[in-house]
Amino acid sequence: MGSIGDVMTGQIVGVAPEDTLGEAAERMAEQGVGSAVVLDSGRLIGILTERDLLKAVAGRVHTSEARVREWMTADPITASEADSADEAIRTMLDNGFRHLPVVTAGRTVGVVSLRELMRAALQVDA
Repeated sequence: MGSIGDVMTGQIVGVAPEDTLGEAAERMAEQGVGSAVVLDSGRLIGILTERDLLKAVAGRVHTSEARVREWMTADPITASEADSADEAIRTMLDNGFRHLPVVTAGRTVGVVSLRELMRAALQVDA
């Protein structure tokens, strides 16, 4: 199927740990993505996904007050652009998540989603 670099869009929505959930959700919605990488001084420290936002809302938090750091997944598993798409799929299925940050030479270069990987595996157009 190829490498992650061949599949990922490279579109990154970055948020800071002190941003509110509302701010993060707004950025994700504007870009039409299901996750945002959490960066602290340019360093990946977490990922916030639509599932995290759903849990927060179900917990009745105020999205204008709750902070990303409280709801993100810290120190997420990552992949590199050179990793195979098959490896990425296996990692996501084994760990129960749908978004995988892609890091090359210590820099976050993208996020690959399970949907992108499955589309590539089935060679289906967007």
